[in-house]
Amino acid sequence: MFNTNTLMIMLRLFSIVSVMALLSCENTLKTNQVEKTSRTLIIENKPYIIKGICYHPVPKGSPNKRSFETLTQDLGLMTEAGINTIRVYEPIDDINVLDEFSRAGIKVIIGFGYNQDGKFDIKSGTFIDYVNKYKTHNAILMWELGNEYNYHPLWFDGDIKNWYSAMNDAAGLIHANDPKHPTTTAHGDLPDALALSMSPNIDVWGMNVYRWDNPETIFEEWASVSTKPMYLSETGGDSYMKISKAGYKQGENQKAQSDAAKNILNKVFDNQDICSGVTLFSFTDGWWKAGNNDTQDIGGFAPNSTGIPYDGAPNEEYWGIVDIERNKKQVFSVVKEKYLSVSNTKK
Repeated sequence: MFNTNTLMIMLRLFSIVSVMALLSCENTLKTNQVEKTSRTLIIENKPYIIKGICYHPVPKGSPNKRSFETLTQDLGLMTEAGINTIRVYEPIDDINVLDEFSRAGIKVIIGFGYNQDGKFDIKSGTFIDYVNKYKTHNAILMWELGNEYNYHPLWFDGDIKNWYSAMNDAAGLIHANDPKHPTTTAHGDLPDALALSMSPNIDVWGMNVYRWDNPETIFEEWASVSTKPMYLSETGGDSYMKISKAGYKQGENQKAQSDAAKNILNKVFDNQDICSGVTLFSFTDGWWKAGNNDTQDIGGFAPNSTGIPYDGAPNEEYWGIVDIERNKKQVFSVVKEKYLSVSNTKK
């Protein structure tokens, strides 16, 4: 027979186990949920503002093969700069990496490409396997479908409607499998009437906007065509001037980049009634984008051919707020000052 002391110990152990089981059940049920209202993302009943960065960490010498070897260092820099969100161009299939972002208080916008040789892509339908694998992870903010594919109708048999149809179907499948996270896309500039009419399953519209150093007109234009939330999925400037222009000298010019970012970010956060934030392009310089992967090369379009400040020429390997060695560029201080001055929640 049990004596009184043994019985008391067993009762205490039973109480502890019961409490632990209840807590475990509560944690299982309490999944991360991101909601939306008109023009606003909601997390834990509070409006959420994206203070973000595009993140594609390709090491020096690598042919566009992403690596997370510098993740701890990168997270330290992101946290210092007040970054609360990253946007990635392909899924992160590593729970340890996602866990690190979550512990750092950083949300992730997961991007799915259309044709990635059957690996978590839209064409094969395998993207939904990734959604179901990670849909309860606290780091997830949104599921993003495509990156400015509206500029590439040739990828879809010359008819952009094929892309909008595939995107909308993919977003609908996500809704059926994960009602707790919004769908989004990174559209090249303002979506037209065709894009909007064919894509009702897109919850939040991301827009890659390069209108010199003043994106303000995009907010007015969006407000006139939709009541859905929007954010700038790409914007900013590079730190190389192909020509002398607007008072900035030719050559590497970090001041031009920092001035452009300051003006752009001011406009973004002055328009929080319409805009839910920004993922500035980009965290680190990408040496893989033009020429020799072991050197930093000048590349991109001819001067005055685009809306990139201040020379109209995107020099693809000079976009980082840090360089390839993670040294801070002048623009880092601009991002830090602005992001730390803005609340994580909308006004």
